[in-house]
Amino acid sequence: MISGTDIEPGGPLVAGVRRPMPRDRFDALSREILELKEQHNAVILAHNYQVPEIQDVADYVGDSLGLSQQAEQTNADVIVFAGVHFMAETAKILSPEKKVVLPDLNAGCSLEEGCPADKLKELQETNPNFWTIAYINCSAAVKGLCDVICTSGNAHKIVSAAPPDRDLLFVPDENLGTWVMEQTGRPMTLWNSNCYVHVEWTHAAISRIRGEYPDAPVVAHPECTKAVRMLADEVCSTEKMVHFCQASSSEAIIIATEAGMLHRLKKECPDKRFIPAPTEKCACNECHFMKMNTLEKLRDCMKHLTPEVELDPKLIERARLPIQRMLEISARP
Repeated sequence: MISGTDIEPGGPLVAGVRRPMPRDRFDALSREILELKEQHNAVILAHNYQVPEIQDVADYVGDSLGLSQQAEQTNADVIVFAGVHFMAETAKILSPEKKVVLPDLNAGCSLEEGCPADKLKELQETNPNFWTIAYINCSAAVKGLCDVICTSGNAHKIVSAAPPDRDLLFVPDENLGTWVMEQTGRPMTLWNSNCYVHVEWTHAAISRIRGEYPDAPVVAHPECTKAVRMLADEVCSTEKMVHFCQASSSEAIIIATEAGMLHRLKKECPDKRFIPAPTEKCACNECHFMKMNTLEKLRDCMKHLTPEVELDPKLIERARLPIQRMLEISARP
């Protein structure tokens, strides 16, 4: 639910520094958003990588699948998804009877763009024995071509449960796929694509920050390259980052994932210091797709209930099956 925070809401990024949104502007927009939420019986979802002021007005903050599941369980008529396009599609797949809107229709994802459905189908046709596992960061059309979906948090379990007599094809993130192969020992054919944000971290940059903070553990997302993962004390999904940081006895923790995650971590663990892992280019790393959403755009999409994400019912049916299979596998002891 909406909650106060001592951390100033973030405004536009200028010269690498996010300027705080004036408090009176934040308060005025927040009140308007609350009124619109009640008017439309809406639920507001914000991904961990959204700007702080959007996280602070959301009903739920988390990863893409978890948010969609939360929305599915509510009695809301409208899902407002402050994230990127494939996330809103996932919400529509799980809640086809609800209207799904997002602040900026152009908020995409390099992983989604890097794996077009027609190209995937061409590759699948080269090997009838392929069993396709898709990371959830892909389009609804790609999901509809796959046997099972996974998240960064359950990829190990999903791959381990894959049929032993099938040739595994993992799409679209090659770094997550490599990490899962290391964990499971299952060979897989990997799609050649990656998250443009997470590949910006380098072995040299992480080594330098570790030298500056020798007592601070490094937590990295599995979308990072192997060179970075090798230096990390923990490699895990964004949700598991929260649990790791809550349990850690360290006063400072270095975080190698999109910088929006730091806002949530500071709220969840106010007694700890979170250090954004630097790249060779900047002191913190942001996804320009995620940051296309603003509080003003959030207000506007709720006022007009556009842009709306709409999917063909047949595609929804096809894309829902591999998600359901993932949830069934994940529920196993």
